[in-house]
Amino acid sequence: MNALAIPPDYLKAFFGGMLLSITPCLYPLIPVSAGYIGIKAGGSKLKAFALSLVYVTGIAVTYSALGIIASLYGKIFGSLLPASVANILAGAIIILFGIGMLDIFHLPLLKAVKLPAVQKEGYLPIFVLGLSSGLLISPCITPALGAILAYLATKQNIVYGATLLFVFAYGMGVILILTGTFSAVLVRLPKSGRWTHYVKKICAFLLLIMGAYFIFSGIGMVQR
Repeated sequence: MNALAIPPDYLKAFFGGMLLSITPCLYPLIPVSAGYIGIKAGGSKLKAFALSLVYVTGIAVTYSALGIIASLYGKIFGSLLPASVANILAGAIIILFGIGMLDIFHLPLLKAVKLPAVQKEGYLPIFVLGLSSGLLISPCITPALGAILAYLATKQNIVYGATLLFVFAYGMGVILILTGTFSAVLVRLPKSGRWTHYVKKICAFLLLIMGAYFIFSGIGMVQR
């Protein structure tokens, strides 16, 4: 039974992704993805579900690549910095992203990437669309993603970094799978409004708590 148990970190990453999926910045991506997939599915729910999975898998692969890069960065510089200093730096970066998520200041974002026009049939174009969508890092997702990458840099585990962000992306993609498979879900979704900004603030405070934990754990290592 224990062998089949899902590690807590992966559960946290999955539900964290689901929480971020209802922040204001992902909402514009929902009708875009549902529109592409709805056209390509031709009214078939099964094909729409398969296309939605492929689309979200493309997003997950992009995020996994970021996880690998962060883990490699941690491996390279981990040998140069004591674990205590690495934890304090990671905590400071996470707190910086948390403050940015509170809209106290705006972080530089990747805005040049555009969704490609999907004209060909098949699953590969939808997968490529997912890869491109993964690069569209919105103002709401950038701080949380940056915090996760800072955390992964301290772990220095490439497989863990790749799989954790893959799971995170799938948690974030649940809403895209639902809207891509069932177009009626799109109509029933609550509109973006003040409540989504409250969710964003909750995510920001979670990041601040996480950053403080890393800083205090790093200070504790120094005092030992």
